[in-house]
Amino acid sequence: MSCVHWRHSDRGLASWLACCFSLIFAAPVAAQMGGMGGGPGGGMGGAQAPAADTRPRFKDHIHEHGGMTFRREKGDKIVRSVRLIGNRRITAAEIDKELHTRRGRFYQYQTVLADVRRLNDLGFFERVTFEIEDVPATPDPGAKSGSSEVAGVIVTFRVSERPMISTVVYHGNYRVNDRDLKGRSGVSQGDPLNEFAIESGRRRLVDYYRGEGFNQVSIESTTGTTDDPEMVIFRINEGPKERISAIHIEGNQVVSRARLKKIIQSRGPMVGVIYYLGNTANMEKIRADEALLATYYQNLGFLTVNVGTRLEYDETGTWLTVTYVIKEGPRFRIGDIQIVGNDYIKEESLRRRLELAPGDMFSGTIMRADIGQLIYGYGELGFIYAEVEPKTIMRDENGTVDLVYEITEGDRWKIGHINVLIDGEPHLMRETTMLNLINMREGDFIDRRQLELGRRRIERSQLLETNPQVAEPPDIKVVPLEEVLR
Repeated sequence: MSCVHWRHSDRGLASWLACCFSLIFAAPVAAQMGGMGGGPGGGMGGAQAPAADTRPRFKDHIHEHGGMTFRREKGDKIVRSVRLIGNRRITAAEIDKELHTRRGRFYQYQTVLADVRRLNDLGFFERVTFEIEDVPATPDPGAKSGSSEVAGVIVTFRVSERPMISTVVYHGNYRVNDRDLKGRSGVSQGDPLNEFAIESGRRRLVDYYRGEGFNQVSIESTTGTTDDPEMVIFRINEGPKERISAIHIEGNQVVSRARLKKIIQSRGPMVGVIYYLGNTANMEKIRADEALLATYYQNLGFLTVNVGTRLEYDETGTWLTVTYVIKEGPRFRIGDIQIVGNDYIKEESLRRRLELAPGDMFSGTIMRADIGQLIYGYGELGFIYAEVEPKTIMRDENGTVDLVYEITEGDRWKIGHINVLIDGEPHLMRETTMLNLINMREGDFIDRRQLELGRRRIERSQLLETNPQVAEPPDIKVVPLEEVLR
């Protein structure tokens, strides 16, 4: 069941009942400023805005309500005092903000343990411990005079502060300035002196240098000197900045080299003054290009293709020739196509939607289009959450593959109510205008294709605000019944 909501001031929560499909339309924000002319130039004239209401002070508010008191917590002991020992750089105020154990509250052991965890999570302390000291019972300040006495405790938190980084030094960086390295490392003056954080910063610097073509970079991190034990030093051996001098492709027979070079992301040098532009030797990008070439061949039916890379440096060690070596292997044909998991839809009707057929050359592009056709076929009948997963099974015969579509149908959904929710002033729009745009009616099974067509229609209608900087763009949302009734 489903519905579309129209959010307006004269509609209550009853409009949300029995609903699993909703249309939400965001009206222009400007529509909220219409009509009566109460603002500047509105013509109502003369009247000044009323003064803001004044609120009494809290103690006056208490007296006005008969001296009411808050309900007290329950416990056997009162916290008489909370002490902090060991903090030097971190102020007591900063620590106190994290503590839930406070003077005058009832003592709870679990609360103290939670406070210790919170202090540890700050990252400023190597160790946090606590001590509990019992104190004699005294009258309960929250109870009536002379009615009871409550024992007390003194809670002491002992902290051992981590040393703080006094300064960060980058040594040996000639091609990259300190400011860029500081932003990449994430290690700054005043941070806790944490070995794990420093090592993470060193690795980030290595990744940054390699991304810039310094593939032979070496970085070491050290902590402390004789004069400054809290200094962090990154010693950098940048190495040469490597560039690609040429890109070659070997082993390709079906696809031209020119076509394959357009697929990869790495680029060689250009002529003229831009000889050094865009040809940085990024090893991560070169490895990604191997995967791009393999995927391209697999889409053409070369399911066992193998792509490797050969790297050759010149005498200077700065210019690199990249050669992609391709072993295409056989091109596979479709042997058999199976459809499994379809309980509600007949297999014959699903097969009529497939373009790939036994005997055809395997094509990943066509296979993905066939998957879309199966999903849309189910979506037209109300199975809007149907999923199709393809699997390939290679036969012993050379160049033959079986294709299996595993279908998860899910539930079949029907429209219950359609409610139109309009933010802003909807007096310029009618509910029927929105319903005419979506071409769906209550009682119909939800059509996945009609959902997408409806979204596009309301976006192109120019009746609603579509700029996300101004208002939430209009959309159609499927809302299950149990979520609407919450």
